[in-house]
Amino acid sequence: MDRRPFRFAVQATAASDAQGWREFVCKVEDLGYSSLLLADHYLGPGPAQRAARTPRQDLAPIAAIAVAAAHTTVLRVGCRVFCIDYHVPAVLAKEAATLDLLSDGRFELGIGAGWSAVEYDALGLTFDAPGRRIAKLKEVVGLIKAHCGHGELDRSGEYVNVHGYKGTPPPVQRPHPPIMIGGGGRRVLSYAAQEADIVSINTVPFTARNEDRLTPQQEAARRIEYVRSAAGPRLVDLDIESSPFFVSVIDDASGVQDAYERMAAKSGIDPEVLRDHPNVLVGPVDAIVETLQERRESYGANYVTVPQRHAEQFAPVVAHLTDT
Repeated sequence: MDRRPFRFAVQATAASDAQGWREFVCKVEDLGYSSLLLADHYLGPGPAQRAARTPRQDLAPIAAIAVAAAHTTVLRVGCRVFCIDYHVPAVLAKEAATLDLLSDGRFELGIGAGWSAVEYDALGLTFDAPGRRIAKLKEVVGLIKAHCGHGELDRSGEYVNVHGYKGTPPPVQRPHPPIMIGGGGRRVLSYAAQEADIVSINTVPFTARNEDRLTPQQEAARRIEYVRSAAGPRLVDLDIESSPFFVSVIDDASGVQDAYERMAAKSGIDPEVLRDHPNVLVGPVDAIVETLQERRESYGANYVTVPQRHAEQFAPVVAHLTDT
């Protein structure tokens, strides 16, 4: 597939205090990352958080995004990704337009159909079947696009019913802030390919073979084929986002095997599954650079998001590949 230039993001979820958050977002900008992304999770430490296996997130995303935008100048800000069931759709649309205005057009709106049944239950929400959640996602995305338009809102559906007012404020980015839609299945990835500006491809399973007997590499290839088939001529304009779940930047290639074994011991995953997994990056900077170039060729992934704890050690990779 045609190669889009690389860009890189940090997904941050925690801060010790206000000053620490301000200093961190400025560091992310100084290190050359394109974007800083929050996550839309709400469980503090406890049995629900452990069962959900979501990362610790001290910060609610909208307020943290606003502060990040206020203390940076070129860094793009956003969420990877807002869950449709955690927000009133009309309110989320207005929040998105406001964040784009107040960031001078640096906001990226990630949105998805939800995935953590444990978190839903802990928050007192009903976790609907995938088809219903995807149907709601489509209605919410339609509302957001309409909110950023020029006319009076008039949206009627099963999940979204909004009438009788014009969406304000007008966003800086037109026709709307870039929309990122994430998922792993055919339905949501096909929809994302047709309607989003950024397609975020979920982490593939850490098993030698999935339920369809596909290796992690084959599953990643299947997912990008869903995108390719549905996007048609739009494909050349799409950013394909992916995130390494495990990262280890080391000084010497001789330490690669040790790095895999440490990951395996901590995670309980077979080291042979970790090796060459599409969501694992291990090695010296030059080897990781080569791996990402190969994965862009194979899976189309040009927009790479790394976890907060790896932002500094991953920065040399960012310097090598940004905009190439």
